[in-house]
Amino acid sequence: MLEDPIYKKNMLPIARSLVILGVILIIVGGLIYLIARTGVPLGRLQGDIRIQGEYLTCVIPIATSILLSIVLTILLNLAIRLLRK
Repeated sequence: MLEDPIYKKNMLPIARSLVILGVILIIVGGLIYLIARTGVPLGRLQGDIRIQGEYLTCVIPIATSILLSIVLTILLNLAIRLLRK
């Protein structure tokens, strides 16, 4: 069964996708680690909503979400333009 060319043909895209996903997760994890080490207050920006009660804390990071959305949009647009050339 493992020597079947159809089996190999079907598994190669899945394997490639998993490797790419793993590399992306490593890069994102490293960036989060570096951001945490530099002291950037993501999740505590002005515009983030924090409701704290006696037994419950609810954080709604609106400003952080908007900032990350803008940064990721710029980075993905640059990556797409570089890959098309």
